[in-house]
Amino acid sequence: LMEDKLNATYITFGGHVELQKYRYLYFVVMFALYVIIIYFNSTIVCLIVIHKNLHGPMYIFIAALLINSILYTTTIFPKLLTDFLSETQVITYQACFFQAFVYYTLAFSKFLLLAAMAYDRYVSICKPLQYPTIMRKNTISVILALAWFVPACELALSIALNANIKLCNFTLKGIFCNNSFYTIRCVSSVALSVYGVFILLNLALLPMLFILFTYTRILIISYQNSKTVRNKAAQTCLPHLLVLINFSCFITYDIVVVRLKSDIPKIPRLIMTLQIILYHPLFNPIIYGLKMKEISEHLRRLFFQFKSH
Repeated sequence: LMEDKLNATYITFGGHVELQKYRYLYFVVMFALYVIIIYFNSTIVCLIVIHKNLHGPMYIFIAALLINSILYTTTIFPKLLTDFLSETQVITYQACFFQAFVYYTLAFSKFLLLAAMAYDRYVSICKPLQYPTIMRKNTISVILALAWFVPACELALSIALNANIKLCNFTLKGIFCNNSFYTIRCVSSVALSVYGVFILLNLALLPMLFILFTYTRILIISYQNSKTVRNKAAQTCLPHLLVLINFSCFITYDIVVVRLKSDIPKIPRLIMTLQIILYHPLFNPIIYGLKMKEISEHLRRLFFQFKSH
């Protein structure tokens, strides 16, 4: 009977706090933030597309990262906003799987994009004469394709391994489908856990180590050089490092804490979950918009144009 029901299984989101009381407040606040995220990220992507001086590899990677943020938010927000206004917060078993797959594909591709940016900065600062030959358009296209394709392939295999696992509980502790999915299964599979660790090492830890290695090299070389090189290194590397450190903290929470099945109280869990889905899409465009000189100049011009109209 259980297996017959699996095809039409509904999973309930149990992570909402006093939803009956505050549903309209939740909806208005989150809808406003969703619009701001789309607007901020899209504005900088459009500036990069329109202006010829922003067609360099570094800005192409920034645009890719911001597009990633738009997709990442759109994976979660429409369903979340619908849930705020619904009497029941449910999702089908298959749809939950799909949401988790897209969410983690985009999260891991962010690490690979940040690794690509670190490599771009390394070549630019440490091997400036070879930069045009190394960072060709074809190379950039291949890097961008791999940044999305590799996580999708590795996670697709994980989904295939997960497909026939029986569920013993139909309530998730969260407000969308993420790792908490593992807490509702009847038995935990050793093969799946090992493969999960492999994905984590391959798509998060290795890119992070690579980023730290390249930035250490940049730091050493820039301190051996002139003040101009040091300023250039600080100006272009600091935003990437800020984004990496913040994102790593949230991903660590998302993966480690949820997988350990720790009983975090509902309110702190909700606050942390909201930070995971809001913080990066909201602050990435601000970090890049204010810290990257060329982008901030175009933003300033755009702002004054609006003001004069």
